[in-house]
Amino acid sequence: MATTEATLYEIKKGAAWITLNRPENRNALSAALVTELYDHILESNENDEVRSIVITGTGPAFCAGADLKSPPGQIADGAKRAVPYADVLTAIMDSPKPVIAAINGAAFAGGLGLVGAADIVITDEDVQFSFSEVRIGVIPAIISVVCLPKLGTHHGMKLIVTGERFNGKRAVEMNFAHRAVPGAQLVEAVQEEIDMINLGGPIAVVECKKLVRRVPQLSIEEGFKETAEWSGRMFRSDEASEGMAAFREKRNAAWVKD
Repeated sequence: MATTEATLYEIKKGAAWITLNRPENRNALSAALVTELYDHILESNENDEVRSIVITGTGPAFCAGADLKSPPGQIADGAKRAVPYADVLTAIMDSPKPVIAAINGAAFAGGLGLVGAADIVITDEDVQFSFSEVRIGVIPAIISVVCLPKLGTHHGMKLIVTGERFNGKRAVEMNFAHRAVPGAQLVEAVQEEIDMINLGGPIAVVECKKLVRRVPQLSIEEGFKETAEWSGRMFRSDEASEGMAAFREKRNAAWVKD
């Protein structure tokens, strides 16, 4: 396990686990934490051993939002560079690897950006979420870009305007999370998602993530044209040949590790 000032990084069973590690500050998004998180995502993208990425936290919180003493994007404490938070959210969405947010504790304000950007969200059913920015006279501007597509304007309006708290179960009901489980079962539930991803062809998983991001941007005509070409390329791939052979022969595909 690699430990840096603000994060932990470990590869387990084909997944890169990035753990926000500032429990004394409720894993607030400092300039250092955001920069390390960004670097770990890029590192994971380049590692063929990594099939998926998990983002979680230590201590009682997942992420309390921006660190007002050292905001993301500002160079401080002798650092040589600082990454804007929007770049981290973009990196999560653009990563070729599925990104799983494992919500272990409270997620407030800017911390909800990580929830919105993630591809799969598994949460402790009792943790609290809140777009709390309005309570201090500001707005969740940047994170709205990734959160509103999931919540929609109906739920988004009420939650953002009021700053009210909602728990993990309610997050699932509003399509902000996929699964809510008892806290003691969170790691097990995340591992189930990792295991399912590992059953898919490595290239196919990458292309599936691209597909889900790309198709909603297309018209019906464009969609059918582009996806027909896409499908043809995939069916002609070596990975597809191996996958179909494994199906016919009733064995695991070569990429499935025992």
